[in-house]
Amino acid sequence: MQFDIEGHEFMIPKKEIGPGPEEIPKWEKSQAYQDLLGFILAMNNAVKGKKMSAECQMSPFLTHLMELLDTLESWISEFPPVDQPQRFGNKSFRDWFDKLQQNAKQLVDGLLDDKYQKASEEIAVYLVEAVGNQTRIDYGTGHEMAFAAFLFCFYKIGVLKESDAEAVVLKVFSRYLLLVRSLQQTYRMEPAGSQGVWALDDHQFIPFIWGSSQLIGHPRIFPKSSVKPEIYEHFSKDYMFLSCIKYINQVKTGPFAEHSNQLWNISAVPNWDKVNSGLVKMYKAEV
Repeated sequence: MQFDIEGHEFMIPKKEIGPGPEEIPKWEKSQAYQDLLGFILAMNNAVKGKKMSAECQMSPFLTHLMELLDTLESWISEFPPVDQPQRFGNKSFRDWFDKLQQNAKQLVDGLLDDKYQKASEEIAVYLVEAVGNQTRIDYGTGHEMAFAAFLFCFYKIGVLKESDAEAVVLKVFSRYLLLVRSLQQTYRMEPAGSQGVWALDDHQFIPFIWGSSQLIGHPRIFPKSSVKPEIYEHFSKDYMFLSCIKYINQVKTGPFAEHSNQLWNISAVPNWDKVNSGLVKMYKAEV
């Protein structure tokens, strides 16, 4: 169905689902849930078997979106970490976050033609929510989901097209990962809502889905290879899944099987098709 941007009433997003388990069916039956999962699955299919370096269409809008992410990373140098007693959660992140919050609508305005400007205030909220929590100075999969929602909004209003899917994942989302990794490392951000060793990862989930799709059908790299240093070091620039494994090994010490048990178990799955379908199933249960 064609989205009626002229007739649609945009509003500041607010929480509609409570914290109790009885609220889960309300979320799972919502149009937002179906739309967001549909977006993630469509992107998953678009990058099947494709390297990060694959040629893909880069519209002016996507180029500007990449520039926006570059701008956010450049702001980090304006707010260097301060000396403080606690090891994690550097308070300078709050100053960086304040600047984003104050400029988010203007940044989104700069992406959109006049026809779409009325959507910018609503969409900007998802951009702010995508980088972490200002109070707790943490970052997790909920923030990652906000960025997925941010991207999906541009599809919803018609700015992004089906032909943009490869670039959305291989260029824009991968650039977002570099940004949030810089924030995590610079400001020593805590994992948000992590289940520790039983979580797939402290911070991300979606790049493991899309990253495993990239590896489907690869003639030499198998799931059991993904945890080998000679593989993830050499191929991390080509495949998002291996980039995530490399990053984990950069920020964690000790045996991989101990600090990343779930990913270690995944490495025993026989092929990437099964890894991908299993991760999609896990995500549907957790989202």
